[in-house]
Amino acid sequence: MRDWNVVVSVHENRFTRACQILQRYGQVGQTKYYNVLVMKVEEPVVFAKTLAALVSTVPEVLDVVSRVEPATVTFDFKDAEEFETRARDAALTWLADLAGRSFHVRFHRRGHRQELPSQEEERKLDGLLLEALERAGTPGRIDFEDPDAILAIETVGDRAGLSLWTREDLRRYPFLRLD
Repeated sequence: MRDWNVVVSVHENRFTRACQILQRYGQVGQTKYYNVLVMKVEEPVVFAKTLAALVSTVPEVLDVVSRVEPATVTFDFKDAEEFETRARDAALTWLADLAGRSFHVRFHRRGHRQELPSQEEERKLDGLLLEALERAGTPGRIDFEDPDAILAIETVGDRAGLSLWTREDLRRYPFLRLD
């Protein structure tokens, strides 16, 4: 599935059960990556709320899915340069949300191992956002312990999804597990 907007990591030997649970919320597709599914849902934020409601009544869902990451911005890319340009442009759209706040970037990559080292890409975007916030007169700071927000990036092959999650979102959605 090329047009996914959710990435799901599945616990060992739970692939079929994960598909059964998730298919009622959107289209589910397999990937070539071990225990990784992708989904296409109508509204990623609504899906997150719906899944949180399910987890609150059926906590065993978390025994099936390890991590679920809905993406509010998605794009395809052909190489590292295009990824970096498009990720930068998307990240900058959240400047107002990050103004004066603590945050960090978390990058979960599948594919492009050599061209897109996760920690290097995280540092680049952290630095870009810090500089942009400083120029705007609303400095932020990097915090890995208890940030106000986390900018999450997922890639599966040549597609990326980004989303910004607040501390409250991380509590509300136990399946995010970004760090």
